[in-house]
Amino acid sequence: MAESVVLLDFWASSFGLRVRIAFAEKGVEYQYKEQDLSNKSPLLLQSNPIHKKVPVLIHNGRTICESLVIVQYIDEVWTEGSPLMPKDPYQRANARFWADYVDKKIYDIGSRIWKSRGEAKETAKKEFIECLKLLEGELGDKPYFGGNTFEFVDIALIPFSCWFYSYETEGNFSIEKECPKLKMWVKRCMERESVSKTLPDPHKVYDFVGFLKKNKYGIE
Repeated sequence: MAESVVLLDFWASSFGLRVRIAFAEKGVEYQYKEQDLSNKSPLLLQSNPIHKKVPVLIHNGRTICESLVIVQYIDEVWTEGSPLMPKDPYQRANARFWADYVDKKIYDIGSRIWKSRGEAKETAKKEFIECLKLLEGELGDKPYFGGNTFEFVDIALIPFSCWFYSYETEGNFSIEKECPKLKMWVKRCMERESVSKTLPDPHKVYDFVGFLKKNKYGIE
């Protein structure tokens, strides 16, 4: 019986992009099913009835939800290729901590930059820069968060880089100026085929942000 690997996702989802990068790193073939998040499909609602969100991996009929859980699942099931998690237990725990930090901070604060105005926008911008500086501190002088290897934390964070242009433009700041080492890390990651061929054009993402502002949030 042929293996069935299906990914329910949305093109601009930073969380879904994590899964697609992990698949690319492992060389796993899968069926991609784009989802309309304004009119969620019965398959998505059935596959993720708790959160009703993408991404959802359906592997041989069984569903796995939440992007970081899916990335770890991919690493454990498809063991060929470079591991996505460190071997050392302490390093694995540290990687999970920073990936969770990205999960809880970057999307929420970044979204507040383009959803808000005035003082609220400035507050969100300052918080976002503070978060990036903490991540830059963790990166240090290493090529990747995983040291010399592209690993779990890199996969957790790099999808948000295609949203950086939107955050910078809406917030009127420069990540390269504020966090130059992190910006260089983005450039190194983009040299990887798994990343460069997966991430959408930042200008396309910015157009999508403009669409959301006007049509979903009523922001001109």
